[in-house]
Amino acid sequence: MAKTRALLTETEREQIAGEHSDSRRYQATSRVRRRIEEELTQDIEVLEEHHPDLLEELREVVCEDGDPE
Repeated sequence: MAKTRALLTETEREQIAGEHSDSRRYQATSRVRRRIEEELTQDIEVLEEHHPDLLEELREVVCEDGDPE
């Protein structure tokens, strides 16, 4: 099975890690920020309404203690 991305592409990981020029790092940061603010927000709303168990799994991965509050 092909590897898929979560939030960052492999190239964006490299760019943000500083393996490319500063302008590429800035561009990658901007793209990721937009995904967080727009796409991820919508994904969370859908999970909250239709599959709260998956939302809880997401919180456990991204939050230190898994507590939504």
